[in-house]
Amino acid sequence: MTSDVQFVVNAAGEKTAVILSLSEYESMLEDLDDLKIALERKDDEVISLDEMKREFLENE
Repeated sequence: MTSDVQFVVNAAGEKTAVILSLSEYESMLEDLDDLKIALERKDDEVISLDEMKREFLENE
């Protein structure tokens, strides 16, 4: 995370929100999407790289 993060605080000085650059926000969204995909695929069958290449070439 970059050091350009700013916080919004309430009257008591408690952090209530965060302000960050659009690029940092988009990067975080990409990371969350990657994690979501990884979790959805955690029970998928694992195959070797050679097997994947073979299947890819057969389906071309």
